[in-house]
Amino acid sequence: MAPPTYDDGTIRCDDQGIAIRRYYPWGAKTIRYASIRGVETLPLTGANKVRRWRIWGSGDFVHWWNFDPNRPKKVVALVLDVGHRVRPTITPDDAAAVARIIAEKSPQ
Repeated sequence: MAPPTYDDGTIRCDDQGIAIRRYYPWGAKTIRYASIRGVETLPLTGANKVRRWRIWGSGDFVHWWNFDPNRPKKVVALVLDVGHRVRPTITPDDAAAVARIIAEKSPQ
């Protein structure tokens, strides 16, 4: 297996897909790039500033946030459209790099 192209301890991108660690109480969620229909950048400032404090879970039954105790220090999240009502929402340390990797690897 090739080394990951991105890994910050919470989010890992490799040749196959993205692994979101601590997504479930029992572990990670892996999403293949082919399953990702789109990525939306969600600023965690202004009206969305309250979302910074969503450490894990969902407050609106649309966005599902993996456990990230450092989220209050971050200013942007990525919302992954995987074709379901609930969308994984992540806050990688380098959101621009993860968005670029997904764009490069996802067949669109």
